[in-house]
Amino acid sequence: MRKRDLTFGLYADADADADAEGLAWARALIENAVHARSARIVGVSETSPVDAYDFLAQQWAVEHPARSSGARQTTEFRVRLVCSLRTRRVLRKAVIAALCPEGEAPHTCRVPWTAL
Repeated sequence: MRKRDLTFGLYADADADADAEGLAWARALIENAVHARSARIVGVSETSPVDAYDFLAQQWAVEHPARSSGARQTTEFRVRLVCSLRTRRVLRKAVIAALCPEGEAPHTCRVPWTAL
């Protein structure tokens, strides 16, 4: 098994007590997906890149015109795993589906995100 990364850009509230749309929700979602597939997390990093994910704030403004962005900020969430390449691919797809489940009707994601 090799070390592999899952990297997501999120526009979320970093304060876990603020609301259900916080970074803690996304982090728990990712951790649950990893543990369900018998992979092992060996490192997690959260950074606030300057310009890499600016479009996520714009996405929020377009999708939620009547709501304030509050304390949301762009954050890069990187999880280092020990798993096979196939497991990493399955995990990435599962996390993406959980971050913004597709339905039949047009919708907006609970937390704007991008996956690398």
